[in-house]
Amino acid sequence: MRASPSVLRRSFARAVDAVAEATVVPSFSRIGIVVRRRLGAWDEPPRMDGQDVVVTGATSGIGLAAATALCGLGATVHLVGRDAGRAERARAAVESAGPGPVHVHLVDMADPDDVAAFGLRLSGSLDRLAALIHNAGALTPSYRATPGGVELTVATQVLGPYVLTATVAPLLLCGSPPATIVTVSSGGMYTQRFDLDRLEMRQSHYDGVTAYARAKRAQVVLAQAWAGRFARAGVASFAMHPGWVDTPGLEAGLPGFKRLWRPVLRTPAEGADTAVWLASGGPASVALALGEPPPVSGFFHDRRRRTDWRPPLLRPTHHGDDEALLDWCEARTGIPSAIVSEVP
Repeated sequence: MRASPSVLRRSFARAVDAVAEATVVPSFSRIGIVVRRRLGAWDEPPRMDGQDVVVTGATSGIGLAAATALCGLGATVHLVGRDAGRAERARAAVESAGPGPVHVHLVDMADPDDVAAFGLRLSGSLDRLAALIHNAGALTPSYRATPGGVELTVATQVLGPYVLTATVAPLLLCGSPPATIVTVSSGGMYTQRFDLDRLEMRQSHYDGVTAYARAKRAQVVLAQAWAGRFARAGVASFAMHPGWVDTPGLEAGLPGFKRLWRPVLRTPAEGADTAVWLASGGPASVALALGEPPPVSGFFHDRRRRTDWRPPLLRPTHHGDDEALLDWCEARTGIPSAIVSEVP
């Protein structure tokens, strides 16, 4: 019995995807998403009419592109940024995309107190949060510390997301369908193992690229930790990496890399695609069509679940790393992670 054309097409698409994923340039560059989108015949992400979504780092690059796409899907989008002027310009750009209302919140994601205050304000003004996208972050070439003495990369990209997730937990745990947390990591995390003792680099040994990659690895561990805490409520916590994307952050942090790979860099919208698909319930829709239970965790790239390691780095994490990171974040911020398990 001969296979149908649709079955053959899916098999061919999977084979091409596997070959691309086994390499770096075809997978992470614009080549990867263009080929995968065409061969996989990707559907539009599910609609999110009237649902509240928070996007951090939403004033440029991937965050702005994600917020714009979500607004086009009908979501009520909450933009989180630090600079008032940039935030208002982002609001205007996002509002032009679709019917969803847009709200601006000025928050310093490197300041745990500021993040906690924002999370509590949000919890007091909303009944439910459909999705939370952790995107804020930047590669800092030279050592910088917060007023509290925490290295800036870790403060912004690990402690900030931890505090925000913990403080809006009640909004994530109520309502149906279950909410989704999306953490935007980076392909750079493939170069680093998770080591809590080495996560926060000291000034004397600081290297911006390494600090960024370690924080991005920690983000993946933190996403898995939240998946475990939220599991019984059905709330999903995914991590993803967007590939090589032409953003202001790339220009500022890795200008040489941008010059070298400019012709094949992804657009911000292409980099944001998987985050939007995850936040809007794309994995659940696919699982429903296949008669499978919806996933609640995993590391994704170009709408497919991937391993979070690449040779020669075969074992980047160990059992218990996720809970150890939650405990560390709690000790550094004073915000308890146990709040999640206390909410029915």
